[in-house]
Amino acid sequence: MFLKYLMVSCTAMALSFVVAPTVEAASGKTTTQAKAGKKSVKVAKSSKSARIKQASIKKTSRKSVAAVPREAATPDMDALGLPNVKSTAVLVQDQYTGEVLFERNSSAIVPIASITKLMTAMVALDAKPALDEVLEVSEEDIDQLKGTRSRLAIGTRLTREEMLHLALMSSENRASSALSRYYPGGHAAFIAAMNRKAHDLGLADTQFFDSTGLNPRNVSSARDLAKMVAASASYPLIREFSTTRDGYFAVNGRMVHFNNTNALVSNPEWEIGLQKTGFTNEAGKCLVMQAWMNQKPVVIVLLDSWGRLTRIGDANRIRRWVEQVAQQGARQG
Repeated sequence: MFLKYLMVSCTAMALSFVVAPTVEAASGKTTTQAKAGKKSVKVAKSSKSARIKQASIKKTSRKSVAAVPREAATPDMDALGLPNVKSTAVLVQDQYTGEVLFERNSSAIVPIASITKLMTAMVALDAKPALDEVLEVSEEDIDQLKGTRSRLAIGTRLTREEMLHLALMSSENRASSALSRYYPGGHAAFIAAMNRKAHDLGLADTQFFDSTGLNPRNVSSARDLAKMVAASASYPLIREFSTTRDGYFAVNGRMVHFNNTNALVSNPEWEIGLQKTGFTNEAGKCLVMQAWMNQKPVVIVLLDSWGRLTRIGDANRIRRWVEQVAQQGARQG
């Protein structure tokens, strides 16, 4: 009996560490925006508990979540001393100076899946809507394109703020769809606003056809996405909601636990100011982040990573490479 209890407990613990859904919701501007700064990030994060009841996770559990397996057989750097990343398109950029630290296929125009939701969040907030307005999930929010599932049943009523939170933290497709439907002028006006915003930010390689990223015609390049990450970082709520580790939301009369799709937000080795993951078959696994390294914000864009852990492994290799280069520079200086 004790053995059976132990096996069930271990299974439950293992399941609790699964962060990304099976089919994830496919779900800037320049230096002045970057100077939203480290203090702003910390202030935004400190307000999380006031907005939503956080799941209680013991320190021991946090360490376990943070211990994301990495590709041990893959060295951090290649023969040229560059980060040995496996993602197809990559860009690493100093957000303060705009200096590109590393890039690969950064101009390739590719599907971006749920990275789309960063633009969705910006456009939704630009309208300066009432965040406490209640939005209702309808049949129009069902994914008819890929048939992805959602934990937000038809008839679920949540505030606009909660929908935004779930779209950014857990990449909820129906939440993103509801945000576009409740925009002044409806869904079509929302998509038009997304493309206008892309134009205003100088995103020449970027185009949107839906608010979730399920549509493979939502495309961009790593260079454009670095600008979009920098622009998103000027929105305190986007920084806060995208980096929330987990939380409980009232869904149809019961509290439902949602996790962040990015395990790195729980890793104490990382200081992440903003992030978003994405996945569709067309886009592969994607990850964009603004992370603090050597007291500076660094933008990381990783697109088309097909391995289960590739984007996480690539991010870790990039962080260690950036830190090593900085240490070498300090010694030489």
